[in-house]
Amino acid sequence: MNDPSLLLERLEIERPLVGLYDAPDTVGFEPVVTPDPKQHRCIFSFYPNWMRGETLLITKDNFGCGGAGTALCSMATRTRDEYISFLVDTEGLKASREIMGAWLDQRNTYKPRHPCLFVGPLRSDTWSFLKTITFFVNPDQLSALILGANYHSAPADMPAVIAPFGSGCMELITPFQDLSIPQAIIGATDIAMRSYLPPDILAFTVTMPMFSRLCSLDEKSFLYKPFLKNLKKARSKRS
Repeated sequence: MNDPSLLLERLEIERPLVGLYDAPDTVGFEPVVTPDPKQHRCIFSFYPNWMRGETLLITKDNFGCGGAGTALCSMATRTRDEYISFLVDTEGLKASREIMGAWLDQRNTYKPRHPCLFVGPLRSDTWSFLKTITFFVNPDQLSALILGANYHSAPADMPAVIAPFGSGCMELITPFQDLSIPQAIIGATDIAMRSYLPPDILAFTVTMPMFSRLCSLDEKSFLYKPFLKNLKKARSKRS
């Protein structure tokens, strides 16, 4: 397991990191919470649970809301036309039904390998089931993580950081084309789920290779250089 302690210390990130796991059962994930199957509930409403060290379990039979069922479990919770009507006509998220339809047709959904998907704190004994890791951060911390994600990135590489259109739950994994590539997503940009987070917090979700890169940042990197020191000093003076 990579050790993020230096990165977290230098960027003053105090919120627990949150992992998305694809696992066969609940062993090692306790304490576990689940959505009420009779209620529509966004998975980000469990943010306080994650901060308390609890892990959310979602399955193909109980996923909280239709968006998560589609994005994370590949379940068809609405017809294509129903999705388009809701996202365009009701919520106004694309300029036309044609554009939204084209987006729906090319979007990825996650296909779980195991019966259980978990969203919750990092656990060393369940590391083998971990798919992505999410930092919940303020704008200064996000800026530094974007810089860190690009630290090893060459111009010919795939973009180190992307900010795709999609639901908050999608941004936990589905825009990644290949989980073996070091890449990050700027997430929690879906206004439908932002009310469940503090107003100054965004998500930064990374693949495992990108997490390794971030954890490898050392004294030669910007973590110890004047730009970051000056930013911290400026914030300290204003507070």
